[in-house]
Amino acid sequence: MAFKKKEEECKKPPAWLTSFSDLMSLLLTFFILIYAMSSLDITQIEKFLSFFQTERQFFIRKTSIIEPVNPYPKDVALKIRRRLQKVLPPWAYQIVITSDFVKLRLFDKIFFEDGSYRLTPKAREALRQVAEVLKRLPENTFIRVEGHVSRLVEIKDPYVRDKWELSLRRATEVVRFLEREGVDPKRLAAAGYADLRPLYTWRQPVLMERNNRVELFISLRKPRR
Repeated sequence: MAFKKKEEECKKPPAWLTSFSDLMSLLLTFFILIYAMSSLDITQIEKFLSFFQTERQFFIRKTSIIEPVNPYPKDVALKIRRRLQKVLPPWAYQIVITSDFVKLRLFDKIFFEDGSYRLTPKAREALRQVAEVLKRLPENTFIRVEGHVSRLVEIKDPYVRDKWELSLRRATEVVRFLEREGVDPKRLAAAGYADLRPLYTWRQPVLMERNNRVELFISLRKPRR
């Protein structure tokens, strides 16, 4: 009596599918890195995303005879970017732009000594370029320097107790350097957030490393005419 071979319930995927999956993962990582190194204009992003909303009736179009977008932060961001391009690689910083402020992100890998709050020579050179722009801003400009660390950061400085102290010391070190370069100390402030405000939450080593950063929040008010 001949027995019929039982057919497999789930056929094995073809071999090429494994290579294709790896390729898609690499492409996704590549695009994430491109996004992480880009300059973001929040107002333009919101305008772009609004076209993909299904319920358009909840969006009210704003009309005004006065120019709604203040171009001043963009001018400041371009000046900072031109100066940083001379001294830093593209992946070492990121600029975020809105109609009210400019946020400059400076990442740990090139900016601070490993596991410490001490600035590298490259960081000092970059901050000198940034200070030249900040010194020429109007008096009503406010600069807040925020320190952030990754939850995986290894503290190697014996005088630093925890992540709170490391993040605050990094922000304070930047503030002191900007003050020495001529930025008005009355317009400067420092804050440390340890690892409570990560930029990326994915468990991807490259992205988690970028959570070690210092951010310069440059608050800009439109000058009165």
